[in-house]
Amino acid sequence: MLQKFLQNHKTNMKMKAKCIFEGNKDNGTDLETVYTELFITEGDMKDVNHEHEILQIDDVFKNKKTQDKPINCNDIFTELRKNNEQKIVLTKGVAGIGKTVSVHKFILEWAEGNTNQDIDCVFLLPFRDINIIKDKEVNLHEFLLKFYPELKDLEKSKLYKECKLAFIFDGLDESRLPLNFKSKTLDTVEERASVDVLFTSLVKGKLLPSALLWVTSRPAAANQIPSRYVGLFTEVRGFTDEQKEQYFRKRIKDDTQASRIISHIKSSRSLYIICHIPLFCWITATVLQDILFKNEENISTTLTEMYIHFLRIQMNIKNQKYDEQEETERTKHLQLNRKMILKLAKLAFKQLKKENIVFYEKDLKECGIDVSKDTEFTGMIAEIFKMEDGLYKTKVFCFVHLSVQEFLAAVHVFICFLKKNSRELRFFFENSQTTARQKIQFYFTNVTFHDLTKRATDKAMESQRGHLDLFLRFLMGISLESSQNLLKGLITHTKDTSVSIRQTTEYIKELQKQDISDETSVNLFYCLLELKDLSLYEKIQSYLSPDAHPRRDLSSSMCTVLTSVLLMSKMVLDEFNPKRFTLSRAGYTRLVPAVRCCRKALFEGCGLDETCCETVSSALQSSNSHLTELDLSSNYLQDLGVKLIYDGLKSPRCRLNILRLCGCNLTTQSCESLFSALQSSISVLRELDLSNNDLKDSGVKLLSDGLKSPNSKLEILRISTCSLTDQSCGSLSSVLQSSNSVLRELDLSNNDLQDSGVKLLSEGLNSPNSKLEILRL
Repeated sequence: MLQKFLQNHKTNMKMKAKCIFEGNKDNGTDLETVYTELFITEGDMKDVNHEHEILQIDDVFKNKKTQDKPINCNDIFTELRKNNEQKIVLTKGVAGIGKTVSVHKFILEWAEGNTNQDIDCVFLLPFRDINIIKDKEVNLHEFLLKFYPELKDLEKSKLYKECKLAFIFDGLDESRLPLNFKSKTLDTVEERASVDVLFTSLVKGKLLPSALLWVTSRPAAANQIPSRYVGLFTEVRGFTDEQKEQYFRKRIKDDTQASRIISHIKSSRSLYIICHIPLFCWITATVLQDILFKNEENISTTLTEMYIHFLRIQMNIKNQKYDEQEETERTKHLQLNRKMILKLAKLAFKQLKKENIVFYEKDLKECGIDVSKDTEFTGMIAEIFKMEDGLYKTKVFCFVHLSVQEFLAAVHVFICFLKKNSRELRFFFENSQTTARQKIQFYFTNVTFHDLTKRATDKAMESQRGHLDLFLRFLMGISLESSQNLLKGLITHTKDTSVSIRQTTEYIKELQKQDISDETSVNLFYCLLELKDLSLYEKIQSYLSPDAHPRRDLSSSMCTVLTSVLLMSKMVLDEFNPKRFTLSRAGYTRLVPAVRCCRKALFEGCGLDETCCETVSSALQSSNSHLTELDLSSNYLQDLGVKLIYDGLKSPRCRLNILRLCGCNLTTQSCESLFSALQSSISVLRELDLSNNDLKDSGVKLLSDGLKSPNSKLEILRISTCSLTDQSCGSLSSVLQSSNSVLRELDLSNNDLQDSGVKLLSEGLNSPNSKLEILRL
């Protein structure tokens, strides 16, 4: 009986896993036909961060101490076992990035007999379904039975004692379980407890310790599980730049159209960043294909306009109208569906405030939606809303993507502003210190749109997890006259917000002068772009002109914006010196990502530490790396920093010729990394300055071995004031005598070489193989 179950279970899991839904339930696609390998990396629990997910995608502003290690989703448990720990795998990733797709890919490969065949049984357990039974007391078998009724007669079988089981808990961020890892623990599969205790017992490894556990989550919820129980922490980073293009070319069969769409996305950094998210690629492709189909020459669009077009297209599909009067028809379709869209928009805002992305019938009823009676709602489900059958035929709902919820929440708030609905707007104007009198006064206040955006901006900045950041961009974008016109049919009248928009842009620019976080600074900059205000963008661009003489007092926030503008413009500077723009250490740090956009980067004495080296390393490895000269002298980089830079030097894409690391607190250990770089056949390094570091003779011995490699191209080496003795002269003499050496210039000044050292160097200089032209002692 057990063997029959295991065989049937594999077949059933294959059927479950092989179909995915891009956006909606009527859009089922075979996983293999659209699957593009996602970038999954091994990470660190300390990397769980709190900015809005859209900004987490932009790696440019990340400083990490470890190099990304790609992991195939099928190797998740293999990597865990390498650590020989009975702990869980925890995978984080932003909404729509492909966590569930990766889980489905893992299950499909297992069910088809291709991978992980040492696992007898895999159970997929989505938290959105677990929520339905969260108040029940069950043992492990009874719990699984609710998801897999075919287990009915196997409670006393050998399933739990002799089979290798894997549990995949998908979507911890959707959980409504009260997790407490200090609560009691179950030790046997027969014991009963609430579902939250059962889950924590599995995570702790007390219940069924031989089982494998994989939990997926959005970033903000990942820290609900204490790090001591996590054996492998991974992150789904979505599409790399090459994979974005691969996705669009797979999905859009017309090569010319695909090329135009890819070109447009690349021209807009805000769109390009978000296209790391596979589901956003689907939204983008849907909108841009439609615009090209209508033969519109200008396909430039803000993020807000992109989502308005998406909503209009989906309503058009719902009503199945395709005629010549398309603009008029689409306005009519919004009008026809107005009542239900507004209810969904209210739901979106109400749940966004609570940070919920999964809803149940009770939540919908609170917003006037009766699932059983509302036929209009049924028609809406396939387009912007998803309904799934949970346990006991309970309906589970969510928007096709979190960003669609944020967009509709902004639509709701803007319509509440137009209708002067103070009850809904008070969320932005009240806090824990608001008095009863102030609350009453608010109902009699004439709120301008600037008042609303100012308070919404402040509220978004106060949010620890940045959950209102994208909502804020949409709210500002919707206020434009062009956006209001596109939403005609949904909004009954438009409002002239031009004065408020001018006031709002000035407010944002004032905020940019303050010391605010990178995430806030970039999001406010994107808000200006949503408002189509390019003045700050153009001002920053003017600073970047080689003939410009910008003031050297840019705030650290403005330094972040400057970096963002430089990256968006695709400008490549001949030279970038951060001291042209700021005199603060915080400002210098925020300008480090600019190394991606210049040929020569001069960061000498900027108070940097090893954390900046990850950004530098990433720039050296990028497909369009321009950097040929880098000066990081007089910064506290230490050996760890050089090791990270070495990861960039060994990349076939690296074009760095000159590297200066004078006075960076380096030791012999750094020479090990540089020795490997010099030996590499792909290294193009020709000048290296390591002066004023404690390298010692052992370090120079390593460098000398690298210089003797037939692959070494180093012509200039500066190692003055490095605690060297005559022993180093012996090592370097052998370099000068080597037929492989191309060394032309050597600086050994301020070292204790003595006469014996000079004598050893003379032997090398007299060699017919020596190419040395300049020697400084």
